[in-house]
Amino acid sequence: MKRLAGIFFSFLLIFTLADQHVFATEEKQKELSDDSRSAILIERDTGKVLYDKNSHEKLPPASMTKVMTMLLIMEALDSGQLSMDEKVRASDYAASMGGSQIFLEPGEEMTVKDMLLGIAIASANDASVAMAEKISGSEEAFVAKMNERAKELGLKNTKFQNTTGLTTKEHYSTAHDMAVMAKELLKHEEITDFTKLYESYLREDSEKKFWLVNTNKLVRFYPGVDGLKTGFTSEAKYCLTATAEKEGMRVIAVVFGAPTSKSRNAQITKMLDYAFSQYATHSLYKKGENLGKVKVSKGDVKEINAQTGEPVSLLTKKGEEAKNFSTELKLDKNLKAPIKKGETIGKIIIKKDGKKLAESDLVAEKNVKKASWWQLYKRSFGIFTQSK
Repeated sequence: MKRLAGIFFSFLLIFTLADQHVFATEEKQKELSDDSRSAILIERDTGKVLYDKNSHEKLPPASMTKVMTMLLIMEALDSGQLSMDEKVRASDYAASMGGSQIFLEPGEEMTVKDMLLGIAIASANDASVAMAEKISGSEEAFVAKMNERAKELGLKNTKFQNTTGLTTKEHYSTAHDMAVMAKELLKHEEITDFTKLYESYLREDSEKKFWLVNTNKLVRFYPGVDGLKTGFTSEAKYCLTATAEKEGMRVIAVVFGAPTSKSRNAQITKMLDYAFSQYATHSLYKKGENLGKVKVSKGDVKEINAQTGEPVSLLTKKGEEAKNFSTELKLDKNLKAPIKKGETIGKIIIKKDGKKLAESDLVAEKNVKKASWWQLYKRSFGIFTQSK
């Protein structure tokens, strides 16, 4: 009987400790995001999920929609379709947008830089539509591009109906998808030159000088926060996609549906505190490092550098060393011109003990045009003469 009693109490202790562990885990989850509808926390370089709460639930993103709007603007700048000093004219339709705005007048012109300031800092709906019309000709065409880009990023639970996040049917996203969009946007490192500003001005040299104040108060009150985008509607409640960098580690935290702005900021703060206290990023490669060469078929050059499209890092628990890992390059063997700068042409995979720890795209260093018939002729003639 004593032996049976001992076994019984041993099992009871094990189950009690297990219950305590589960309870402790649940408490941690609850403490990080207690009254939001959905939340996620990821490390930017690896995409590793550090915390998750209903992150695949479809919800209205409100003005966090502008994360995708800004991504397409930055991609248009990178491709040369736009320049920062280029003038953008506000249409009657753009100027009619309600909600957050910079009060564009029909026919008013601003530079792309100023429009981007209005979107990034003041969440300007009118500037968002004006930029959409500038890039795609109409907001509808730009929205189609937004949805196409979402599919390219593998986002299965996101659908856009406008560029602004104003309430409408079938306009939704998820915390997970928003984190992926933010990760992609942050590949354009200059975006934080806009989103980190707490205040700025538009129309400075006119009588209509307009003061911009960042809707994301954490850029002022949480060291390291330098973006990205708030959101609020009566349906969506208070939302925020935030990013912060400390000691070489950048994280992205997303909250959907907090009851107040104070609660929203508090939950983001807890997630950021948790990430920086528990984890560390170990940099392996910076953005733009050449890691290999890829042969190009029928291009005006025979090969092109494959370079990192974003920082490549390893993530560990705080205090752990990043060692005993290996890197593997997978380069496209059937690359044909034309190729756009930044186009994915390979991958770098980080492994430890045969297990994949991280993966990142390798991109084309520059544009490659199709070779002319004369270039192909000379190339063929050279091969012919060498073989004789």
